[in-house]
Amino acid sequence: MKKFIILTIFLFINSIYAIGNLSVQDTISTSKPDTLIIQEQTKEQPIAEEKVKNTSLQEKINQLGAPPVNKIITTGKIVWSMIIILIGVLVIKIIELLLNRFGRKSAQYRIVVKRLIPIIKILGWTFVIYIIIQGVIRPPLATVIAFFTSIGVAIGFAAQDLLKNIFGGLMILFDRPFQIGDKIEAASAYGEVIKIGLRSTRIVTADDSVVTIPNGEMMNQSISNSNSGETNCQVVAEFFLPLDVDTQKVRRIALEAAMVSKYIYLNKPVAVLFFNEMKDRRSIIKMRLKAYVSDIQNEFIFKSDMTEITLRELIKEKVINKEYYQ
Repeated sequence: MKKFIILTIFLFINSIYAIGNLSVQDTISTSKPDTLIIQEQTKEQPIAEEKVKNTSLQEKINQLGAPPVNKIITTGKIVWSMIIILIGVLVIKIIELLLNRFGRKSAQYRIVVKRLIPIIKILGWTFVIYIIIQGVIRPPLATVIAFFTSIGVAIGFAAQDLLKNIFGGLMILFDRPFQIGDKIEAASAYGEVIKIGLRSTRIVTADDSVVTIPNGEMMNQSISNSNSGETNCQVVAEFFLPLDVDTQKVRRIALEAAMVSKYIYLNKPVAVLFFNEMKDRRSIIKMRLKAYVSDIQNEFIFKSDMTEITLRELIKEKVINKEYYQ
């Protein structure tokens, strides 16, 4: 009996131990997939987060409104832009033609009109560009920012001289050292300013040649202005006379020659000055006849008129001899 009880207890204990082992194994076997799932989830989590980040970045880009270029610039928009540009060119040319025709009626109006034309052109083209951008193309903000950023970088590296000339042109327009219609001397050229552009300034010389000077150079040199916005300007005619000439008689003849010219501006004084100089190794007298012309367009005609009348009267009254100039 004792042996039976001991054997029964032993079998019970073994049974409990076996069941415990099975439970532990089942727990381990069932816990392994969960662990693998957790590990796999842990590995996949950075990839998922990166996808979420990329998706949010793409959404932000899309929110800025930057569609492809082929959707922004289409064939229809290009055609309408060209039509608006042609209309702008036509309208600006007509306005310029009408203003020039109006300015020819008076010397005073002519100068005012010439100064208004560049401003009207700038405002006109600014309006045309605004219509094309806002009315036709309608680019999103992100595209505009990217475009101007790219343009700014490109210009900064490749167009430094152009920027310098444009900046000089703006400074000339605002500082106004000279204006259209003024007679200036710059870059060894003297003439009337006929155009002040953003890149260069153009003057027409006495021999009817057009000289183009970059605005960058205009800002780095001295400029002589003869009339400073007025319709009249001073004209100087020079004469070389013998040392023994009668200066009193020469002064009277020169003053009369200037006064009888139809181009003279009588509201300003006429002056005759004498200087002693050396020419061809001999001492001579240089006379400068200074008078004002009524219209700057007749400056060189007035100078020729004074020279011709003065020399003719000096020879006629035998103040000088023809042989002196031979």
